Amino acid sequence: MLKETDLSGNLGTAIVTGASSGIGKLFADRLAARGYDVVLVARREDRLRAIAADLEGRFPVRAEVLVADLSDPAGVAAVSERITGDPSVSFLVNNAGYSTIKTLVETPDDVIANMIALNVTALTTLSKAALVRFTEKGAGTLINIGSGAGFAPFPGIGIPVYASTKAYVYLLTKYLQNEVEGTGVNVRLVLPGAVVSEGWDVAGGAELEPLPDAIVMTTEDCVDSVMAGLEQGEPVIAPSLADTSLLEAYDGASGTLLQSMFNAEPAARYGLRK
Repeated sequence: MLKETDLSGNLGTAIVTGASSGIGKLFADRLAARGYDVVLVARREDRLRAIAADLEGRFPVRAEVLVADLSDPAGVAAVSERITGDPSVSFLVNNAGYSTIKTLVETPDDVIANMIALNVTALTTLSKAALVRFTEKGAGTLINIGSGAGFAPFPGIGIPVYASTKAYVYLLTKYLQNEVEGTGVNVRLVLPGAVVSEGWDVAGGAELEPLPDAIVMTTEDCVDSVMAGLEQGEPVIAPSLADTSLLEAYDGASGTLLQSMFNAEPAARYGLRK
């Protein structure tokens, strides 16, 4: 069980990617309210500067703008250098990511490459930079934003690349939790369901509009649930999941399956007698 995260007082600097709107913007707000200085990372400088000014006007913190395209190696390098070069950095929210609602054959090659670069490569590289910094000082919190879509194909919505990148985030973050055990570093996995977000417009908002209100959570409820989950010490925070035994059963079944996959003998159903 991971320890509870103290979210009060001035505890250093939090870097939030994808901070120009939606979940990232709300994370920056909630962390600033708790006393963290914040570094806002995204591509849209005008939005970031407006958000930074608002945060500094409402809270006694510093809000810095770092303009970076995390689908570009240069942007990832800039944020990595900010993490490793500043000893005050104690919190990273890997939130940046996007989707598109298309089947694989309908998805342009450049979109596939950019989505994997942002959702997978950037998140992995920044996670490494944060863990190098945090393990050196024996403290720090890394949050990776996954998705409920990473568990199974979503019926009726074509998001094969996005869902697969979020399955990667799930598995990577579980590995990282094992790696930091006993170091004083917290690694948390967040698994939102459907959340009201500007990202819907990018992904194909018209196709998502028919989703019933009963399954679409507000951004505020999502992020506030995550903050509560952090304070309670939940290693995996699924804001929409009422029955956490389902997640425990999934983890248990996956562990059993993993062990069963490694056997020197072919399965009997293949009829390969020796």
